[in-house]
Amino acid sequence: MTERSDMDLPDGGKSYKLVAEGAESTVVAEYEPSHGRETAYQSEADLEEELLRILESQGYERLSAHTESELIANLRTQLEKLNDVRFTDNEWSHFFHEVIASSTAGIEDKTRLIQEDNIQILNRDDGTTKNIRLIDKVHVHSNRLQVLHQFEEEGGSHPTRYDVTILVNGLPLVQIELKKRGVELRQAYDQVQRYHKTSFHGLFDYIQVFVISNGVNTRYFANNPNQGYKFTFNWTDKDNNPFNDLSLFAAMFFDKCTLGKMISKYIVLHEGDKCLMVLRPYQFYAVEEILDKVQNSTDNGFIWHTTGAGKTLTSFKAAQLVSELDGVDKVMFVVDRHDLDTQTQSEYEAFEPGAVDSTDNTDELTKKLSSDSKIIITTIQKLNAAVTKQWYSKRLDEVRKSRIIMIFDECHRSHFGESHKNIVNFFTNTQIFGFTGTPIFKENSKNDRTTEEIFDKCLHKYLIKDAIADENVLGFLVEYYHGNEEVSPGRESRMHEIAKFILNNFSKSTFDGEFDALFAVQNVPMLIRYYKIFKELNPKISIGAIFTYSSNPNEDDELTGMNSGFVNESVPEADDMQEIINDYNQMFGTNFSIENFRAYYDDVNLRLKKKKTDMKPLDLCLVVGMFLTGFDSKKLNTLYVDKNLEYHGLLQAFSRTNRVLNERKRFGKIVCFRDLKSNVDESIKLFSNGGTGTIIREAFEVVKKEYADIAKDFLAKYPDTAAVDALKTEPEKRDFILAFRELIKKHAEIQIYEDYSEDDP
Repeated sequence: MTERSDMDLPDGGKSYKLVAEGAESTVVAEYEPSHGRETAYQSEADLEEELLRILESQGYERLSAHTESELIANLRTQLEKLNDVRFTDNEWSHFFHEVIASSTAGIEDKTRLIQEDNIQILNRDDGTTKNIRLIDKVHVHSNRLQVLHQFEEEGGSHPTRYDVTILVNGLPLVQIELKKRGVELRQAYDQVQRYHKTSFHGLFDYIQVFVISNGVNTRYFANNPNQGYKFTFNWTDKDNNPFNDLSLFAAMFFDKCTLGKMISKYIVLHEGDKCLMVLRPYQFYAVEEILDKVQNSTDNGFIWHTTGAGKTLTSFKAAQLVSELDGVDKVMFVVDRHDLDTQTQSEYEAFEPGAVDSTDNTDELTKKLSSDSKIIITTIQKLNAAVTKQWYSKRLDEVRKSRIIMIFDECHRSHFGESHKNIVNFFTNTQIFGFTGTPIFKENSKNDRTTEEIFDKCLHKYLIKDAIADENVLGFLVEYYHGNEEVSPGRESRMHEIAKFILNNFSKSTFDGEFDALFAVQNVPMLIRYYKIFKELNPKISIGAIFTYSSNPNEDDELTGMNSGFVNESVPEADDMQEIINDYNQMFGTNFSIENFRAYYDDVNLRLKKKKTDMKPLDLCLVVGMFLTGFDSKKLNTLYVDKNLEYHGLLQAFSRTNRVLNERKRFGKIVCFRDLKSNVDESIKLFSNGGTGTIIREAFEVVKKEYADIAKDFLAKYPDTAAVDALKTEPEKRDFILAFRELIKKHAEIQIYEDYSEDDP
C-alpha cells in the first residue's frame, strides 16, 4: 500500500511525504528541497544531492571512497558484518581473488555468483571451512546498502566518474546516471552504453541494474550492452501507476526490501541469449502475490496479464521461487497443448537449463511425480489421464497428499470441463494459480462459467492498455478490405481477389519482407482452397500452411480459434497436408511428412520467427487455429483475417503481431476481409476495461489529414532549400530539425496503410 501526503512533485519550497507499506516493512520517505530553487532548472549536482538525501533517509550509508583499493577494503568489511566473520589477510586474499575477482568471470558468471551460487566456501587458515553469503536472499532487509557518488574509475580504457552507485554488501550492483532536468533521458542511456565500451572494470563488472533519470523521468534496465532504449522500464505501484519523478522512484524502487528482492530474486540470466533480464514492476507484483498466497493461505487465484507482456518469464520466476519455499513438495506448470508444452519447456530451459522436467507421456508423468523432481511441465490432458486411469492413479497414492502448487498457463482454455475438476479433486493438498491475457467473463462465456469461478480472485492485473502505454507491446492498426463489389457475391472469385490483394500488398505490409505474416481462415477446407489459389498465382514470396484436424471441419471453436488435435491420416485432408508439406520440402530442402508432423511444426515455427540467419524464412503461413494462440514472434507484424473471431479469440489472434522489436515495427497490422469491426470494439472494450483508446490506431482518413496538415505547416515555414540554408541561429536550426522529424515520422506512419498511395499529398 502506498500513501502520499502532497501529490505535487518536489520543487522549491514544497515538500512531500511518501509512505510505502509492504508485507515486510514500512518505508517513509520525506523530502524538503532548498527553498527558492526552480525545479525546471535544477542542476545535475542538485538532482544528485536530492537523491543522496532520500537514500540516506531510507537507511543507506553514504560511503566515501576514491580508489579501487578502498572499495575492496569496504567489501571485506561488509561481508564480514553480513556473515559474522573476521577474515585474516591471507583468507581474504584467497577469497577475493578466487571468488570475487576471478579474471575469467564475465557478467554471466558474476550474475550466477549472486543469483545461484550465492553461498561460497571460505577455507580458513586453521583448516576449517565457513559458508560466506554474498547476498541474504531470505532476509533481504538484512543486506547492507551503501551509496557512493562521483567515484572515479581509472581501470578502463578511459577514466570515468560515475554519478551514483549503490553497493549491496560492498558490491556495486546498481549504477545511476543522472542528467539535469530538461535534458532528454536518452542521453543518459547513451552514456551508459559508452561506459560499456570504455569504462566498467573490476568490481563494477558486477553491476546488475542501471537507473537513468533527468528528475522528471526515471527508468531502469538490466545490464545488457546495446539492447536498446525500448528495454528500459518505469517503476510503478501495484495498480500500474508510474513513479516517473526521481524522488518517488527512489522512495519505492530503492526501498531496502524492494531492491533486495530485485537484486537477489528478480534478475534472470537468459542462457539462450546470454543476457540479463530484470522483471518489470507488474511481473514483480504478480510473483509477490503468488508467493504471499502460498506462504500465508490456501487461497487460489489468477494473474491477468495481457498477451505479450512476458507471461513465461513471470510464471518461471513464480514456479522457481515457490519451489524454494519450505513445505512445498512440487510445482507443476500445466499447459493445454503439446506445442505449448514444448515451447514452454524450451523457454524455461533458456532461463535456467535443467530447472524443469518435461513429461513426454502419462507414464513418464507419474514417474516424475513420484521422483525428486521439483518443477514439472506437463499438459492438462496427460495430467487428467494420470488421475483418472487406474493404471496410473494407483501409483500416485502417496503423491496425492503432497503439497503441490499448480500453475496453469492460459487458464482461459481447457478449465471448464471435467479434466480440471478431476485434477483438483484428486490432489488433496494443492493450490492452483492461473495466468491469462484474456479471462472468461459472463460476456464471453459459452456456459456462464468464468475464470474467477474456477480460479477465485484475480491477484494482479496488467491490461493491454497498460502495456501499450508502457511501450511493452504495440497497438494495432486494423483495416477492413471490402473489395470489388462485382466479385464479392461469388465465393471462389472473392477468394481469388483476396489472395491477389495479399500478394500485391505483402511487400508494403512487411517492409519488403523484413517481417512476416499469418493468414487466418475459417476452416481446413477453406485453407486448402486458398493454398491452391496462391499456388496458381505463382507467388514471389514463400507460402506455407499448417492446420489441425477436427472430425467435423466446421466445428473449430470460433472463440478460441482452436480445434481438436493434429492431423488424422485416415481423412482426406491428410493428403492435402502431405501435399503442402511436399511443397515445403521442395522450397526449403527439408524432408518432412505426416509421420513426423511434429518436426514439420517446429520447423515452420522457427522459419516464421526468423531467428536463425542460416535458415530461409517463411513469409506467409496459412492457418486455421495453430499459431493464433501461444505463438510468440517479434518478426511477425501482419495478420490477414478471413475468419469469424470474437472476444478472447480475437484479441489472442491479433496479439500475435504486437511484440516490440524496433523502430520500424510501430504496431501490429491487421487486415480483415470480414466485417469484424463490432467484434473488435467489443473485444478491446472487454479486455481493457472500456474504450479502445490507444489500442487501435486511427483510420486512414484521420492520419491522412494529420499528415497533410503537418506537411502544409512545414512547407509554409520551409518552402524550399534556400529557406533552410538561411537558418542562422541554433534555435532556428533546432526547430527545423524537430519539424522535419515530425513530418518524416507521420509519413512513415501513413505509408503502412493499405489505402495509402504515393500519389497522396
